[in-house]
Amino acid sequence: MSRIAFLIQLLALLFIAAAGLVFSFYNAQNVRLDYVLGQMELPLSVALLGALAAGVLLGILACLGKILHLKQEILRLNRRNQLAEQEISNLRTLPIKD
Repeated sequence: MSRIAFLIQLLALLFIAAAGLVFSFYNAQNVRLDYVLGQMELPLSVALLGALAAGVLLGILACLGKILHLKQEILRLNRRNQLAEQEISNLRTLPIKD
C-alpha cells in the first residue's frame, strides 16, 4: 500500500512541477516591485511565488500559538491517560475481599 501512496505522491509532485513550469512560461514578463528599501524588477511568476511564500509563512506564524497550545494539551492528556491506566492495572492486581 505504501508503494501506491509513493507513486501517487510522485505523480502529484510531477504534476505540480509541470504546472509551475507552464505558469512560469506564461508569466515571464517583468514587473517592478517597490518596497520600503528600494525597488527591483523581476518576472511576474517570481513575484507571485514570493507573495505565496510570504503568505504561507505568515499563516504558519499566525497558527503557531494554537498549535503549541494543542501540543501541550495532548501531552497533559497523555500523562492523565497513563496515570489512569496505571491505576486500573493496580486495581486489577488487588485481591478481592469478601
